[in-house]
Amino acid sequence: MPSRVQTAFASVARTASQDVDLNVEGANGLVIVIDVTLDAASASIVFNVDGYDDVSETAYTILDSAAIIAVGTTVLRISPHLTASANTIAKDIVPPRIRISAVAADADAITYSVTVHSTF
Repeated sequence: MPSRVQTAFASVARTASQDVDLNVEGANGLVIVIDVTLDAASASIVFNVDGYDDVSETAYTILDSAAIIAVGTTVLRISPHLTASANTIAKDIVPPRIRISAVAADADAITYSVTVHSTF
């Protein structure tokens, strides 16, 4: 099965919320790998994966992670072929464009990277 890997967020320390739009056109499924490598101040961050409609310029929720509060790897999955599981798996179609938002709960620094694996 063909796949494509995209870096949504490179690994650096961040203190504020931010988002990125990615083209995943034609993907049947997504695996989103969030790797937190340093959380010295016990920061808290939530990752939102939204579909993005270019016509209305509106984002809509597909999947939100639980709050991540420690070093480790979190994997989110989106596919119409999976069984949904709160905060980790969305049983949904993959739209052509997604927005990934990293929502910081406070101004504490946290170092993370986010990689998106698309399957076709």
